[in-house]
Amino acid sequence: MTTRVIVINGGSSSGKSGIIRCLQAILPDPWLALGTDTFVDALPRTSDVIAFGPDGGVEVGPAFRDLEAAWIDGVAAIARSGARVIVDEVFLGGAYSRQRWQKALGDLPVLWVGVRCDATVAAGREIARGDRTPGMAAKQADLVHQGLTYDLEVDTTHTEAVVCARIIAARLTPA
Repeated sequence: MTTRVIVINGGSSSGKSGIIRCLQAILPDPWLALGTDTFVDALPRTSDVIAFGPDGGVEVGPAFRDLEAAWIDGVAAIARSGARVIVDEVFLGGAYSRQRWQKALGDLPVLWVGVRCDATVAAGREIARGDRTPGMAAKQADLVHQGLTYDLEVDTTHTEAVVCARIIAARLTPA
């Protein structure tokens, strides 16, 4: 079966977005990039939905899970309708987060990719970006991978995004 969805999980500032842009450039077919940043940017900033702590922590309220479920189901529907989709995720809930995606994606062919990056390197990128809560990258670097296995892992600590993208592209099931 042809891979329809690539789920890329990694902490903040680990290099996921750069890898995804490179994938979109090198893959022969068009792929939509739909990520957690798009979802989070669409959320209201109220305490019953999501809050960002001064230490880089993320707290979700009771309304978050319902909105997240709708988002996940919507992304899965896009893939079922024929589009190829790259999901940019941060599995703060570890295996539980992945299970939610697995349930929604069902029998769609998925490549599960873990993006690792040394916490110190990710923290440096976070500072350079200037658009993240300080501490988020270090806090998430290992947390998002706890209890998870992947079809493929890449490490951006010393490897450029385009190299990681080529490694991922080589693992896709051809059409």
